Formats: sequence, C-alpha cells, structure tokens
Amino acid sequence: MFEEKLIKYTEEIRDLFSRLNDLVFAAVPTVQTKLWAGLPSYYVGEKFVRLIPFKDHINIEAAALINYKAQLPDYKFTPKNMLQICIGQVIPSEILTKVFCETLSV
Repeated sequence: MFEEKLIKYTEEIRDLFSRLNDLVFAAVPTVQTKLWAGLPSYYVGEKFVRLIPFKDHINIEAAALINYKAQLPDYKFTPKNMLQICIGQVIPSEILTKVFCETLSV
C-alpha cells in the first residue's frame, strides 16, 4: 500500500521500510494500514504505529517505545520519543516486536 509514498526514497530506505513493515505485521497480523497526514501508519482501533521515512533513516512512532529506551542505547531518540533507525544499523527486531505488540494491543 505504501509503495507510491516510498518511490522517491533510495533502495536502502525502501528495504529498511520493508523489513520494519514485515516486523509490524509479524507482531500484529490484524493491523490495518493507511496514510495519516501522508505518513505510513498501522492501526488497531485508535492505537497506532508510524514508520516515517527520511533520506537516511526511518523514525518509528509507537507509544510503547518509551518503555524500551534504556534497552536501545545505540539508537537515537527524537525529542518526541521516536526511535531513529539509520541505514546500515541493525534493526532491534526482538525489542521492536515487543514495542509493536504493546502499542497495538487492545
């Protein structure tokens, strides 16, 4: 669904987005997708996760991230507590799976 939105980004960002997208669906298979203010978003009811692509990183917006900040010392958090995953960084899959489950649980 988000392919048109991602076409302007590099292959590295599209690949990173795809791997994060797969993690969201693996964590919560019933998630619904839509663009919110042009941003790729995943919903269960009113709860959401957003993957926000930039030229060299993707910001992840998820309410439960704050609970795992101490476990992610090698990653940057924005002032709004979004996690930045840069091109070339290892995706903390185990932690993100927990974050996505907790954020989107009903």
